[in-house]
Parts: sequence; structure tokens; C-alpha cells
Amino acid sequence: MLSLHKISQIMNNIGLTIRKLREQKGFSQDFVAEKLGINQSTYGKLERDVSNITLDRLFKIADVLEEDVTTLLDIGKKNIFTNQSNQGNGYVETINNDYNAMFAELKLAYEKMLAVKDEQIELLKNMLGKS
Repeated sequence: MLSLHKISQIMNNIGLTIRKLREQKGFSQDFVAEKLGINQSTYGKLERDVSNITLDRLFKIADVLEEDVTTLLDIGKKNIFTNQSNQGNGYVETINNDYNAMFAELKLAYEKMLAVKDEQIELLKNMLGKS
């Protein structure tokens, strides 16, 4: 169970999350708005968090973006409710496992790219030396 404060934070950032996902998909605001049956101006207000998003519209946006609603809410596996019995109060703890795994993958990809770059430099050096 999420605290009211955390729910408020999620809802305040939902427009930004939706915009980022839409841009990642390469969709325009016009495209998404058309799929939702609203005009671009109204959709833009949703992304800027100027208008409140109904649950119905949230599910429709998730469908258009081909994402799960939990992705739009940015909760998924990252937030869990923990109850500390010795203190008797619950708190929301952010889990960084997803981010750590993503960072490790990016680091590995970067290291591979560096190795390829080094190989290409050596190849070019050899080609220049033979000329």
C-alpha cells in the first residue's frame, strides 16, 4: 500500500512520465490525442499536468503507448510497502535493483563499444602503416 504522499508525488509526475514514454515511442501529441479521441491541446494539458487524468483515460493512454498502467504510474517493482514492526509505522522504500541492473547493462555495452573502437583504431593504424 502506498502512502498518500507517494500517491500525490506519482500523480504530480504522471504527465512527465507519459511525455517521456510517448517521445521514446516516436509518437506525436497529435497521434496520441487522435487515438484518445481528444484534441492536441487537451492532450498537451495532460502531459503538462495542467489537467487531471481520469483512470479511464489513464488506461486508454497506456493502451495507445503499449505500456502497462504501472509503467505510467512509475510504481511497478521499484516501490514496495514495508512495515517495521519494531517502530510500528510503514514507509515506502525505493528499490534500486532495476536501476542497478540497467546501469550494469549500459556499462557493459559501453565497454564493448570501447573495445570495438580500440580494434578499429588498430586496424586503421595497420592500414596506414602498409601504405
